Amino acid sequence: MSIRRLPPNLINRIAAGEVVERPASALKELVENAVDAGACRISVRLSAGGIDGIEVVDDGCGMDAESMALALERHATSKLPESLWEAGAIEGVATLGFRGEALPSIASVARLTLESRVRGGEGWRRIVDNGELVEEGPAALPPGTRVQVEGLFERIPARRKFLRSPRSEYAACLDVVRRLAMARPEIGFAVEHDGRRVLSVPPGETRPERVAALTDRALADNSVGIDLERAGHVLGGVAGLPTFNRGIADHQYLFVNGRPVRDKLLVGAVRGAYAEMLARDRHAVVALFLDVPADSVDVNVHPAKTEVRFRDPALVRGLIVSGLRRALDEAGHRVVQAADAGAMANWQSEPMTAPAPTPEAFAWGPSTGSDLLLREARPTFLSPPPAARAEPASEPVPSTTAHPLGVARGQVARTYIVAEAEDGLVIVDQHAAHERLVLERLRRALAAGGAPRQALLLPEVIELDEPACDRLEDRAGELAEMGLEIERFGVTAVLVRAVPALLGQSDVAGLIRDLADEIAAHDQALSLRERLDHVAATMACHGSVRAGRILSVPEMNALLREMEVTPHSGQCNHGRPTWVKLAHGDIEKLFGRR
Repeated sequence: MSIRRLPPNLINRIAAGEVVERPASALKELVENAVDAGACRISVRLSAGGIDGIEVVDDGCGMDAESMALALERHATSKLPESLWEAGAIEGVATLGFRGEALPSIASVARLTLESRVRGGEGWRRIVDNGELVEEGPAALPPGTRVQVEGLFERIPARRKFLRSPRSEYAACLDVVRRLAMARPEIGFAVEHDGRRVLSVPPGETRPERVAALTDRALADNSVGIDLERAGHVLGGVAGLPTFNRGIADHQYLFVNGRPVRDKLLVGAVRGAYAEMLARDRHAVVALFLDVPADSVDVNVHPAKTEVRFRDPALVRGLIVSGLRRALDEAGHRVVQAADAGAMANWQSEPMTAPAPTPEAFAWGPSTGSDLLLREARPTFLSPPPAARAEPASEPVPSTTAHPLGVARGQVARTYIVAEAEDGLVIVDQHAAHERLVLERLRRALAAGGAPRQALLLPEVIELDEPACDRLEDRAGELAEMGLEIERFGVTAVLVRAVPALLGQSDVAGLIRDLADEIAAHDQALSLRERLDHVAATMACHGSVRAGRILSVPEMNALLREMEVTPHSGQCNHGRPTWVKLAHGDIEKLFGRR
């Protein structure tokens, strides 16, 4: 079979397969062109999720008739400066894209109407229907450009049948505009879908304002700012508190030189920065803006430019991890303080019929076996009734409540510390809080050169299967840095000679078994530093104050004071909050005073 040149319309359709996968892909190209045209406002209209129609209107520089004709030819662009033209140095392009074939590719698989006008000139229109020019002539419109795309893949059933539902395609289109709008707070964006306004942000916002407006308004009060520079690389943006998280990673927005990307290196760096502050099935809310020298990044490794390649990936990863952790360290004991709507809904303002309380319901003193009777007899407005009671403060009441977490007033269910602050009631999960404190102590000890160890009077032998023993033996040196001294004891056992002094009286057997499981789960995927963090977190869990232990008032207050000065103490090592606050106003609402 002889070699033949492909016809131009087929070449354009092949190019469209790389650039235009779905309506959101076409929309991304059109909006990026509007941004590069210097627009101050960009309006987007969608029909049936962009499947039936896409319209992008901007007030940018516009094009004359000759430029419009060139724009619809393959491999023609205005995004390569004259200084780079002769050298063909496309890596020097500083605009959002260098997709010379974007417009002709879209026009080859849909009906495209391109209208544009330069300031002081006349408007012009060109209509291309699936690769064929069908109309051109004067057009009346204000300075700028209007692009309409209708019937995407209508004449290519093999492509159109793989499009998703209009609702799914609409969600993808909205995400594209949201990311581009977040990267350009100086530009106003508006989106309409089937005649309904779904997004509108004004031009001239600050970056934190724009991020909060496009993600969650609550992010403004539950985030920290990021500002770090290293070796010409600048990292900025906002990072949500660990307790302000989501079940999926749809609120992680990453930008490189103003370009939205979905790069695996950056996503992995974000996860590493939040390690031991989030549960494994939860994801941080972040918007990170990374600016690097043009020669330090290659943005042409993916047809849609959603992935990039860095010259020094280790530098970039370290910058993100250290920048996020430094910002989160400054958050101290902050935690998301939004009352859970489901829990609050269980409280009823109407009077309820309840059995008369027995004298035991008002008893004070150490918990006894009568707790069961108490739980059955005590009137409650919660369903189901909680297994809880208050432990009295046996020490003199402090004279002031002028502490961020207040002063302890008692203990509930031998698990929760109840403290009074100047602006409300604070409830602390003693196990979760102490677990975080122990972890931070271990980390400080590691940074100082190693955790102190406590030798066991009698070394303890722990029976495990052979692979688990092999994994522990391979990591014996790392464990020794943390104060855990082990050695192999036969084929299926390890001998523990010393444990970290910070853990106190801990369950050595349970600790060793959990460590073996952690190493099995993460050994291959994580760096040494991250593996040490996982090990430290497992140790901290075993060395913390357990739920069910009665604490004295001085012990409770000591825990509160240490939380106030310890980074990340607002969440435990699994990402759950360690304390919540009921403001005076919330309490008044519960009792119908407001």
